[in-house]
Amino acid sequence: MHEPENVVRPATGPIAYVPRKITGPVLMGVVPGQPLAVAHRAAELAYSLNVKLICAYVDITTYLAEEPDGRVEALPIDPDGIDDDIEGISAGIAERLREALDGTGIGWSFMSLAGEPARALGRLAESTDASVIVVGTRERGLGARFEELLVGSVAVHLTHRQHRPVLVVPLAPHTRHHRQEGH
Repeated sequence: MHEPENVVRPATGPIAYVPRKITGPVLMGVVPGQPLAVAHRAAELAYSLNVKLICAYVDITTYLAEEPDGRVEALPIDPDGIDDDIEGISAGIAERLREALDGTGIGWSFMSLAGEPARALGRLAESTDASVIVVGTRERGLGARFEELLVGSVAVHLTHRQHRPVLVVPLAPHTRHHRQEGH
């Protein structure tokens, strides 16, 4: 009997590690205004692995609640809060991804989730058997630093809460000082 080439047979004992083909989709976390570089890296990875790409936006202003009849519904954290047009934000992200990914030959989908981003992405990764989770770094700035203090880094939380690899796509930092000629 002929063994496949990727089987490593030690001199004694059981067969050593045998790599398996990655078949689970690439899961990408999306935020409003995120540079397309993150989508491009995730698409390249999905294309290279010949798997689907799932793009997920997590609405942090909502949480999941189980209704008495067993349905799970996304409810606003602050029902009296300002309506930020969540459907509009989600539709805008989906349209931007459509422009970037349609015609690439990559099978992709978009979905909106509710709740804390790392938990929501982790649940989706588990239910879809994602092979990897792709997220972008936050662009630096006071708002990003304040948000990170409140909710922490999604990438760090993901690496502590589930077993899948997390690919963090760095975003180009803004330069603080621009040289001005003649001054």
